[in-house]
This record gives sequence, C-alpha cells and structure tokens, in this order.
Amino acid sequence: MQINNVTITDIDQIYSFYRIASDYQKAKEKVIVWPDFNRNMVETEIAEHRQFKMLMNNEVVCIWAITFNDEQIWEERNRDSAIYIHRIATNPDFRGRNFVSKIVDWAKEYVKEKGIQFIRLDTLGNNTRLIKHYKNAGFDFLGMFDLKNTDSLPDHYKEAPVCLFEIDLES
Repeated sequence: MQINNVTITDIDQIYSFYRIASDYQKAKEKVIVWPDFNRNMVETEIAEHRQFKMLMNNEVVCIWAITFNDEQIWEERNRDSAIYIHRIATNPDFRGRNFVSKIVDWAKEYVKEKGIQFIRLDTLGNNTRLIKHYKNAGFDFLGMFDLKNTDSLPDHYKEAPVCLFEIDLES
C-alpha cells in the first residue's frame, strides 16, 4: 500500500469516485447524498497538496482530502490544533477493506512533527453504520450537532445535523 498526493491528472478519477459514492449513498435508505462538488474547490485542494490517494499495485483504491481549518463545521473547537479529513471515497472493487483505519494510521504519521493534537472528521445525519465504522477506526463520536452557518459549505450540509468524530492524540 502506498499513499501519495493527488495530481491534477487524477481529477477525473476523483470525480468518478465521487459519483460512485453518491450513487451508493442514493441506494441506501435515509442517507445524505453527496452533491456535485465544486471543481475549483477540488483543484485548490490538489494545488495545495491536500488531496490524497491510496494505491495498491498501482491502482487507486481510496481518495480523501484534508484541511487544517474547518470553522463552519467545528465552530469553537476549530481553535484546536487539528487535521480534518473529508470526502473519503473508495474504489468499489476494494470496499470492505477498512481503509478508514489505514487513513487514521497515515494521519497519525502525517501530523507527528506538526504538533497537531486532533484528527477529526464529520458525516451527516444519523447514519448508524458509518458512525459505528468510524468508532471502530478509533474515533470518539462527539454527537450530532446543528450547524449555525452553512453558507460556504457544500449543499448537503444544509440537510441534516452533523456528526462529529475525533481522535485526541494526547490522550
């Protein structure tokens, strides 16, 4: 297994993974579906080296993005030193291989010398299977919260409460 930054030449594959994930979400009952994500946002993440891909035998099996600031979602907690993981999407040929745990291991190494205390992520709605999956990957489930301001967030954040998860690397 290998983890690399995504390059702009990967952008069509990223959007393919997003479409596959959205279709998968649509097939589930009572799950918030990802919207079409803004291409400029993804291009900026790529240019800033905040989009990653996991490879097995030179095949992309999983992608995700990170940020170090997530104020609209994490509100007061955003003051903490944290890395925020977003939009984990898996190649459907490789589902069920617990890539979230591998991303957690990667994130722990990634932040080791940066003095970052928390690894965080979020999801929307009461998706009990995903909540359990993130808890099994080592995240503490902090609960469900209504966001105060979703103006500059992707549209799906307006549809349901947000579930917040974190790993405190100092505990």
